[in-house]
Amino acid sequence: MPHRKLLLVASCVVAATLVASVALRVAARPADNPSESKVPPPRELQSQEFQTLWYDGKAELAGYELSIPRYGQMRKGEAVTIFVTEPFSNSVRVKADPGKHPNDEFPVMKLNLVEDFTTGVYDYNLMTCVFVALSGVNGLPSGTPTKVSFSSQEWCGHVYEQLLFDSSSIRRTRHSYFDGEADVNDTLEFPKNGLSEDSLLLWARGMAGPAINPGQSLQVPMLTSVKVTRLNHVPAKWATATLSRSADTKKVTVPAGEFEVDVFNVSVDNDAKRSRTIEVEHAFPHRVIRWELGNGEKAELLGIERMTYWKMNGPGFEEAVKKLGLTPRPPRTM
Repeated sequence: MPHRKLLLVASCVVAATLVASVALRVAARPADNPSESKVPPPRELQSQEFQTLWYDGKAELAGYELSIPRYGQMRKGEAVTIFVTEPFSNSVRVKADPGKHPNDEFPVMKLNLVEDFTTGVYDYNLMTCVFVALSGVNGLPSGTPTKVSFSSQEWCGHVYEQLLFDSSSIRRTRHSYFDGEADVNDTLEFPKNGLSEDSLLLWARGMAGPAINPGQSLQVPMLTSVKVTRLNHVPAKWATATLSRSADTKKVTVPAGEFEVDVFNVSVDNDAKRSRTIEVEHAFPHRVIRWELGNGEKAELLGIERMTYWKMNGPGFEEAVKKLGLTPRPPRTM
Protein backbone atom coordinates (compact mmCIF):
# COMPACT_ATOMS: atom_id res chain seq x y z
CA MET A 1 0.00 0.00 0.00
CA PRO A 2 1.51 3.32 -0.99
CA HIS A 3 0.95 5.14 2.25
CA ARG A 4 4.28 5.18 4.06
CA LYS A 5 5.75 8.23 2.25
CA LEU A 6 2.41 10.05 2.47
CA LEU A 7 2.45 9.48 6.21
CA LEU A 8 5.95 10.90 6.65
CA VAL A 9 5.68 13.75 4.13
CA ALA A 10 2.12 14.96 4.80
CA SER A 11 2.76 14.90 8.54
CA CYS A 12 6.13 16.64 8.45
CA VAL A 13 4.57 19.79 9.88
CA VAL A 14 5.35 18.30 13.28
CA ALA A 15 8.60 19.99 14.30
CA ALA A 16 11.49 18.08 15.73
CA THR A 17 10.96 19.87 19.05
CA LEU A 18 7.70 19.31 20.89
CA VAL A 19 9.33 21.15 23.71
CA ALA A 20 8.82 21.28 27.42
CA SER A 21 7.82 24.92 27.08
CA VAL A 22 4.50 23.71 25.67
CA ALA A 23 3.78 21.95 28.94
CA LEU A 24 4.59 25.16 30.80
CA ARG A 25 2.16 27.10 28.64
CA VAL A 26 -0.52 24.50 29.30
CA ALA A 27 0.02 24.74 33.03
CA ALA A 28 -0.31 28.50 32.87
CA ARG A 29 -3.32 28.64 30.53
CA PRO A 30 -6.54 30.29 31.69
CA ALA A 31 -9.29 28.09 33.01
CA ASP A 32 -12.24 27.33 30.76
CA ASN A 33 -15.48 29.17 31.41
CA PRO A 34 -18.04 26.48 32.33
CA SER A 35 -20.88 28.75 31.30
CA GLU A 36 -19.72 28.56 27.67
CA SER A 37 -21.23 25.11 27.16
CA LYS A 38 -24.14 23.15 28.58
CA VAL A 39 -22.50 19.82 27.81
CA PRO A 40 -19.51 18.83 29.94
CA PRO A 41 -16.01 19.22 28.44
CA PRO A 42 -13.46 16.39 28.67
CA ARG A 43 -12.17 15.87 32.19
CA GLU A 44 -8.86 14.10 31.62
CA LEU A 45 -7.23 16.94 29.71
CA GLN A 46 -6.17 18.60 32.96
CA SER A 47 -4.99 15.44 34.74
CA GLN A 48 -1.35 14.88 35.64
CA GLU A 49 -1.55 11.52 33.90
CA PHE A 50 -2.54 13.24 30.65
CA GLN A 51 0.14 15.92 30.99
CA THR A 52 2.90 13.41 31.71
CA LEU A 53 2.12 11.18 28.74
CA TRP A 54 1.12 13.65 26.06
CA TYR A 55 3.93 16.15 26.67
CA ASP A 56 6.72 13.56 26.56
CA GLY A 57 7.92 14.75 23.13
CA LYS A 58 6.56 11.69 21.29
CA ALA A 59 3.56 10.85 19.14
CA GLU A 60 1.30 7.81 19.32
CA LEU A 61 1.15 5.94 16.00
CA ALA A 62 -1.18 3.03 15.31
CA GLY A 63 -1.74 0.84 12.25
CA TYR A 64 -5.14 -0.63 11.32
CA GLU A 65 -6.49 -3.17 8.88
CA LEU A 66 -9.05 -1.18 6.91
CA SER A 67 -12.17 -2.10 4.95
CA ILE A 68 -13.86 0.83 3.21
CA PRO A 69 -16.61 1.14 0.59
CA ARG A 70 -15.89 2.84 -2.74
CA TYR A 71 -17.72 2.61 -6.07
CA GLY A 72 -20.27 0.19 -4.61
CA GLN A 73 -17.74 -2.37 -3.39
CA MET A 74 -15.75 -2.96 -0.21
CA ARG A 75 -12.04 -2.25 -0.57
CA LYS A 76 -9.16 -3.54 1.55
CA GLY A 77 -6.52 -1.15 2.76
CA GLU A 78 -4.61 0.22 5.73
CA ALA A 79 -5.13 3.14 8.09
CA VAL A 80 -2.70 4.94 10.37
CA THR A 81 -3.61 7.27 13.22
CA ILE A 82 -1.18 9.79 14.68
CA PHE A 83 -2.05 11.51 17.96
CA VAL A 84 0.34 14.23 19.15
CA THR A 85 0.24 17.52 21.05
CA GLU A 86 1.44 20.72 19.39
CA PRO A 87 1.58 24.46 20.06
CA PHE A 88 -0.88 26.17 17.69
CA SER A 89 -1.16 29.72 16.38
CA ASN A 90 -4.65 31.15 16.72
CA SER A 91 -4.17 33.83 14.06
CA VAL A 92 -2.98 31.54 11.24
CA ARG A 93 -4.31 28.19 12.58
CA VAL A 94 -1.14 26.21 11.97
CA LYS A 95 1.51 24.67 14.17
CA ALA A 96 3.47 27.51 15.78
CA ASP A 97 7.21 27.55 15.19
CA PRO A 98 9.21 28.20 18.39
CA GLY A 99 9.18 31.89 19.31
CA LYS A 100 7.27 33.02 16.22
CA HIS A 101 3.86 33.60 17.86
CA PRO A 102 4.66 34.31 21.54
CA ASN A 103 1.29 35.92 22.33
CA ASP A 104 -0.82 33.87 19.97
CA GLU A 105 -0.34 30.24 20.98
CA PHE A 106 -2.50 27.59 22.58
CA PRO A 107 -1.99 23.82 22.87
CA VAL A 108 -3.83 21.33 20.67
CA MET A 109 -4.18 17.61 20.31
CA LYS A 110 -3.70 16.71 16.67
CA LEU A 111 -5.11 13.63 15.00
CA ASN A 112 -3.81 12.69 11.58
CA LEU A 113 -5.87 9.87 10.08
CA VAL A 114 -4.28 8.39 6.95
CA GLU A 115 -6.31 5.91 4.90
CA ASP A 116 -4.91 4.12 1.83
CA PHE A 117 -6.75 1.62 -0.36
CA THR A 118 -6.86 0.48 -3.98
CA THR A 119 -9.72 0.63 -6.47
CA GLY A 120 -8.77 -1.56 -9.40
CA VAL A 121 -5.75 -0.17 -11.22
CA TYR A 122 -5.38 2.93 -9.05
CA ASP A 123 -5.22 3.80 -5.39
CA TYR A 124 -6.70 6.35 -2.96
CA ASN A 125 -4.68 8.26 -0.37
CA LEU A 126 -6.88 10.08 2.16
CA MET A 127 -5.78 12.22 5.08
CA THR A 128 -7.97 13.87 7.71
CA CYS A 129 -6.35 16.23 10.24
CA VAL A 130 -8.25 17.32 13.35
CA PHE A 131 -6.87 19.88 15.80
CA VAL A 132 -8.68 20.00 19.17
CA ALA A 133 -7.93 22.86 21.55
CA LEU A 134 -6.58 21.76 24.93
CA SER A 135 -7.45 25.12 26.50
CA GLY A 136 -10.35 27.49 26.07
CA VAL A 137 -9.92 29.72 23.00
CA ASN A 138 -12.13 31.98 20.87
CA GLY A 139 -14.93 31.78 23.42
CA LEU A 140 -15.02 27.98 23.14
CA PRO A 141 -14.15 25.44 25.85
CA SER A 142 -11.27 22.98 25.79
CA GLY A 143 -11.99 19.86 23.78
CA THR A 144 -13.48 21.85 20.88
CA PRO A 145 -12.06 21.46 17.36
CA THR A 146 -10.25 24.56 16.16
CA LYS A 147 -9.39 23.22 12.69
CA VAL A 148 -10.26 20.26 10.47
CA SER A 149 -8.63 19.62 7.09
CA PHE A 150 -9.05 16.83 4.56
CA SER A 151 -7.20 15.85 1.39
CA SER A 152 -7.79 13.11 -1.15
CA GLN A 153 -5.34 12.05 -3.84
CA GLU A 154 -6.21 9.49 -6.52
CA TRP A 155 -5.44 9.08 -10.20
CA CYS A 156 -8.34 11.26 -11.36
CA GLY A 157 -7.19 14.28 -9.32
CA HIS A 158 -7.04 15.70 -5.82
CA VAL A 159 -9.16 17.62 -3.33
CA TYR A 160 -8.42 19.78 -0.28
CA GLU A 161 -10.86 21.30 2.21
CA GLN A 162 -10.41 22.95 5.60
CA LEU A 163 -12.70 24.22 8.33
CA LEU A 164 -11.65 26.87 10.87
CA PHE A 165 -13.87 26.99 13.96
CA ASP A 166 -14.62 30.38 15.49
CA SER A 167 -16.97 31.26 18.37
CA SER A 168 -20.22 30.99 16.37
CA SER A 169 -19.21 30.27 12.77
CA ILE A 170 -16.91 28.08 10.68
CA ARG A 171 -14.72 29.42 7.87
CA ARG A 172 -14.54 26.96 5.00
CA THR A 173 -12.02 26.79 2.14
CA ARG A 174 -12.10 24.16 -0.59
CA HIS A 175 -10.17 23.40 -3.77
CA SER A 176 -11.24 20.46 -5.93
CA TYR A 177 -10.81 19.12 -9.45
CA PHE A 178 -14.54 18.30 -9.60
CA ASP A 179 -16.73 20.57 -11.71
CA GLY A 180 -19.04 22.59 -9.46
CA GLU A 181 -16.79 22.12 -6.41
CA ALA A 182 -13.60 23.77 -7.63
CA ASP A 183 -12.98 26.79 -5.39
CA VAL A 184 -15.05 27.73 -2.33
CA ASN A 185 -14.57 30.29 0.42
CA ASP A 186 -17.65 30.64 2.62
CA THR A 187 -18.96 30.45 6.17
CA LEU A 188 -20.99 27.78 7.93
CA GLU A 189 -23.02 28.20 11.09
CA PHE A 190 -21.60 26.76 14.32
CA PRO A 191 -24.44 26.05 16.76
CA LYS A 192 -23.80 25.94 20.50
CA ASN A 193 -22.48 22.54 21.60
CA GLY A 194 -21.97 21.57 17.96
CA LEU A 195 -19.74 18.52 17.32
CA SER A 196 -17.63 17.81 14.25
CA GLU A 197 -18.06 14.27 12.96
CA ASP A 198 -14.35 14.25 12.11
CA SER A 199 -13.48 14.55 15.82
CA LEU A 200 -15.29 11.40 16.97
CA LEU A 201 -12.13 9.33 17.51
CA LEU A 202 -10.83 12.07 19.83
CA TRP A 203 -14.23 12.25 21.55
CA ALA A 204 -14.26 8.51 22.27
CA ARG A 205 -10.79 8.85 23.86
CA GLY A 206 -11.94 11.67 26.16
CA MET A 207 -9.89 14.27 24.26
CA ALA A 208 -12.86 16.14 22.77
CA GLY A 209 -16.20 17.13 24.21
CA PRO A 210 -18.75 16.31 25.29
CA ALA A 211 -17.79 14.09 28.23
CA ILE A 212 -20.07 11.11 28.67
CA ASN A 213 -20.32 8.68 31.58
CA PRO A 214 -20.80 4.88 31.38
CA GLY A 215 -24.40 4.06 30.53
CA GLN A 216 -25.16 7.66 29.53
CA SER A 217 -26.50 9.03 26.24
CA LEU A 218 -27.07 12.56 24.98
CA GLN A 219 -28.00 14.40 21.82
CA VAL A 220 -25.91 17.08 20.11
CA PRO A 221 -25.86 18.79 16.70
CA MET A 222 -23.18 17.15 14.53
CA LEU A 223 -21.62 18.46 11.32
CA THR A 224 -21.11 16.08 8.40
CA SER A 225 -17.56 14.76 8.09
CA VAL A 226 -15.47 16.53 5.44
CA LYS A 227 -14.46 13.09 4.20
CA VAL A 228 -18.12 12.20 3.67
CA THR A 229 -18.97 15.46 1.89
CA ARG A 230 -16.02 15.24 -0.48
CA LEU A 231 -16.11 11.54 -1.36
CA ASN A 232 -19.90 11.46 -1.72
CA HIS A 233 -20.31 14.98 -3.15
CA VAL A 234 -22.97 15.97 -0.64
CA PRO A 235 -23.39 19.27 1.23
CA ALA A 236 -22.19 19.73 4.78
CA LYS A 237 -25.12 20.03 7.17
CA TRP A 238 -25.95 19.84 10.83
CA ALA A 239 -27.99 16.86 12.04
CA THR A 240 -29.00 15.58 15.45
CA ALA A 241 -26.65 12.85 16.65
CA THR A 242 -27.21 10.60 19.65
CA LEU A 243 -24.01 9.74 21.52
CA SER A 244 -23.93 6.85 23.97
CA ARG A 245 -21.44 4.89 26.02
CA SER A 246 -21.78 1.31 27.21
CA ALA A 247 -22.50 0.79 30.90
CA ASP A 248 -19.96 -2.02 31.14
CA THR A 249 -16.68 -2.91 29.49
CA LYS A 250 -16.13 -5.97 27.33
CA LYS A 251 -13.19 -7.92 25.95
CA VAL A 252 -12.46 -7.86 22.22
CA THR A 253 -9.82 -9.55 20.11
CA VAL A 254 -8.19 -7.85 17.13
CA PRO A 255 -4.96 -8.64 15.25
CA ALA A 256 -2.99 -6.65 17.89
CA GLY A 257 -4.34 -8.84 20.71
CA GLU A 258 -7.07 -8.90 23.35
CA PHE A 259 -8.24 -5.67 25.01
CA GLU A 260 -10.82 -4.58 27.57
CA VAL A 261 -12.77 -1.79 25.92
CA ASP A 262 -15.47 0.78 26.42
CA VAL A 263 -17.96 0.96 23.56
CA PHE A 264 -19.10 4.32 22.18
CA ASN A 265 -21.99 4.52 19.73
CA VAL A 266 -23.10 7.35 17.46
CA SER A 267 -26.36 7.43 15.52
CA VAL A 268 -27.43 10.20 13.16
CA ASP A 269 -31.07 11.06 12.43
CA ASN A 270 -32.18 9.69 9.06
CA ASP A 271 -28.70 8.56 8.04
CA ALA A 272 -27.93 4.98 9.10
CA LYS A 273 -24.76 4.85 6.99
CA ARG A 274 -23.14 7.43 9.27
CA SER A 275 -23.86 5.49 12.46
CA ARG A 276 -20.71 4.16 14.06
CA THR A 277 -19.29 2.14 16.91
CA ILE A 278 -15.90 3.02 18.39
CA GLU A 279 -14.19 0.68 20.84
CA VAL A 280 -11.44 2.21 22.96
CA GLU A 281 -9.20 0.61 25.55
CA HIS A 282 -10.67 1.03 29.01
CA ALA A 283 -7.31 1.81 30.59
CA PHE A 284 -5.65 5.18 30.06
CA PRO A 285 -4.75 6.50 27.48
CA HIS A 286 -7.84 4.86 25.95
CA ARG A 287 -6.26 3.79 22.68
CA VAL A 288 -8.56 3.21 19.71
CA ILE A 289 -8.91 -0.55 19.19
CA ARG A 290 -11.61 -0.79 16.54
CA TRP A 291 -14.24 1.27 14.73
CA GLU A 292 -17.10 0.38 12.40
CA LEU A 293 -19.58 2.49 10.41
CA GLY A 294 -23.05 1.80 9.10
CA ASN A 295 -21.75 1.99 5.52
CA GLY A 296 -19.49 -1.03 6.12
CA GLU A 297 -16.24 0.80 6.88
CA LYS A 298 -14.27 -1.08 9.52
CA ALA A 299 -10.81 -0.80 11.07
CA GLU A 300 -9.04 -3.12 13.52
CA LEU A 301 -5.81 -2.42 15.38
CA LEU A 302 -2.65 -4.11 14.06
CA GLY A 303 0.00 -2.46 16.22
CA ILE A 304 0.74 0.69 18.18
CA GLU A 305 3.87 2.53 19.30
CA ARG A 306 4.99 5.91 20.66
CA MET A 307 7.84 7.42 18.66
CA THR A 308 9.38 10.63 17.31
CA TYR A 309 8.45 9.65 13.78
CA TRP A 310 9.30 13.06 12.28
CA LYS A 311 12.97 12.30 12.98
CA MET A 312 12.71 8.89 11.31
CA ASN A 313 12.80 9.88 7.65
CA GLY A 314 16.22 8.52 6.70
CA PRO A 315 17.16 5.23 5.03
CA GLY A 316 16.65 2.24 7.30
CA PHE A 317 13.71 3.62 9.25
CA GLU A 318 11.27 1.84 6.92
CA GLU A 319 11.45 -1.17 9.22
CA ALA A 320 9.83 0.85 12.03
CA VAL A 321 6.39 0.43 10.45
CA LYS A 322 6.51 -3.19 11.57
CA LYS A 323 5.83 -1.90 15.09
CA LEU A 324 2.50 -0.67 13.74
CA GLY A 325 1.68 -4.10 12.32
CA LEU A 326 2.39 -2.88 8.80
CA THR A 327 4.75 -4.16 6.13
CA PRO A 328 7.57 -1.93 4.83
CA ARG A 329 6.67 -0.53 1.44
CA PRO A 330 8.44 -2.18 -1.54
CA PRO A 331 10.00 -0.09 -4.32
CA ARG A 332 7.41 1.40 -6.67
CA THR A 333 6.68 -0.59 -9.81
CA MET A 334 4.30 1.91 -11.46
